Amino acid sequence: MSRIGKQPIEIPQGVNVKIADGVISVEGPKGKLSQRVPGGLTAVVEKTQLLITRENDERQVRALHGLTRALAANMVHGVKNGFERKLDIVGIGYRAQLQGKALTIALGYSHPVIFPLPEGVTAEVEKQVAITLRAADKALLGQTAAKLRGLRKPDPYKGKGIRYSGEVLRKKVGKKAGAK
Repeated sequence: MSRIGKQPIEIPQGVNVKIADGVISVEGPKGKLSQRVPGGLTAVVEKTQLLITRENDERQVRALHGLTRALAANMVHGVKNGFERKLDIVGIGYRAQLQGKALTIALGYSHPVIFPLPEGVTAEVEKQVAITLRAADKALLGQTAAKLRGLRKPDPYKGKGIRYSGEVLRKKVGKKAGAK
């Protein structure tokens, strides 16, 4: 039995979970999310818990059991508390500012990069070099943060670019180090 899949998901106060036609719908103060339950798995709400059970022990069903439970737990947590991802911009002249539902970022290119935020993701810019992204959907938040980081990945020599807050970079040694 899947160690993660068999654990019940506690449904906190203020969160409403509905299951209809193989789709789990979760609604809370931070938003509304839904996820399809794969074939071979069933979701049941019992009092204040959400349980994911599997019908058989086929390899594919066992593989999806823990994944489905984790996705459902992330939905419940997301609509109650939300998720947050912080990005740091490192480099002289690199900065960001929020304009409506889009980020305008100067990254050393000949033009500012305009990054429209997807529906459900909010951003906050602190001191022009720190971006905080917030969303109820963990997967959408991670994808948005990865796309932002991909606009200018951290340089392995000087470390300039957009990086996740707390990310440790392995810097390479330049030309001068090998010459004697």
